Amino acid sequence: MAGKNDTRCIAIHYASGASAVAIDNKIEQAMDLVKSHLMFTVREEVEVLKEKIAELMERIGQLEVENNILRSNASPETLAQIPPPRAPLASNPP
Repeated sequence: MAGKNDTRCIAIHYASGASAVAIDNKIEQAMDLVKSHLMFTVREEVEVLKEKIAELMERIGQLEVENNILRSNASPETLAQIPPPRAPLASNPP
């Protein structure tokens, strides 16, 4: 037959187990909240970067047109002063 001490130990063990589950649930909720905020922030940043890329691509197009016009109207002496083009930057660096 279980004594008072045995019953008390079982009650304490059960309470600590329930407390651990509650703490685990709180931790999981906090992690989910952090994940949600992080994903929202990343999505916002991706949108900002996409807009910036679109602006830069448009600017590149404008500069290429301007460059072609200037080259077609430049004297051979002026064109001779232009340094050769550099190698393009690697799009996927190691």
